[in-house]
Amino acid sequence: MLFGLIGPALMKGTSILWISRIALAFSWIYQGAVPKLVCRSSGEVELLNHLIPVYRWACMAVSWMGVAEIMFGLLLLVSMQYWVFWFNMITLTGLLLFVALFEPAMLTLPFNPLTLNVALIALSLVALDELKKQKNNSHAEQDY
Repeated sequence: MLFGLIGPALMKGTSILWISRIALAFSWIYQGAVPKLVCRSSGEVELLNHLIPVYRWACMAVSWMGVAEIMFGLLLLVSMQYWVFWFNMITLTGLLLFVALFEPAMLTLPFNPLTLNVALIALSLVALDELKKQKNNSHAEQDY
């Protein structure tokens, strides 16, 4: 059933838009599943401890965040709406600022949040540009 929803949505748009959406969705789904649900990262809990001082509650919040990230990844696969990509960029910027404020040493690590988030924001800009081109082309075709 899920493939029935995702399959047609993936086929919409140019190959660049398709690749961008899959890469963005993969990143969100992986980041939600692996470090938050499957192999809970102590770093994830420590970061959240800045906002939620009770360890047990922070652990629960990390799990809920993992579920939300997986759901957002799936939304990136099926949605062709501008706001989804804008929301992605705003969220990634907010998460990056959070890390910079509370754990700036993380920004010096290999494959750190700065390099990951900037790349994902750039990919969102590519997706937005492709989506805009697609909508412009469909409007131009309707004019004929």
